Amino acid sequence: MQEPDASQIALTWSGEPGRLEELTHGMLLDQAERAAAALTRFGVRAGDRVAVHLPLVPESVIATLACGRLDAIRTTLPVSLTVPELAARIRESGIRVLITADAAFWDGSVRPVKPLLDHALARSAATDASSLPRTVLVVNRCSRPVSWKPGRDQWWHEALATD
Repeated sequence: MQEPDASQIALTWSGEPGRLEELTHGMLLDQAERAAAALTRFGVRAGDRVAVHLPLVPESVIATLACGRLDAIRTTLPVSLTVPELAARIRESGIRVLITADAAFWDGSVRPVKPLLDHALARSAATDASSLPRTVLVVNRCSRPVSWKPGRDQWWHEALATD
């Protein structure tokens, strides 16, 4: 099998009106390597679970590739889940790191993502605090203010920028 050219487009994403992102094979692999390094810094090892609670954005693909590099298990938490459904899945999944977004643009408006997740995490903590992830990586997609738990919450772009 022939290796793809690093400069060829690997992913084209069209999101909210006027927003288009294209990642080449080289860019995608670089981001996946950075994400894998960040997950490793946050304690993820082979066999650990990483939950991805993201809309359909490039970072979801990058997180999947990063988990594959580490032989970690990617668990999907759809953004359409309700707070009780999210809380139940979090309790059941045994995740070490959770990746989410500040908000998401769909159906013509910006909708909260992390605020719902925060409610689900609080609900999970009330019944079983040991099931909570140690780290929540937050992808900045819509530049919305979000609540922040110091020590747990980290910006995705900052985590990937650290060498």
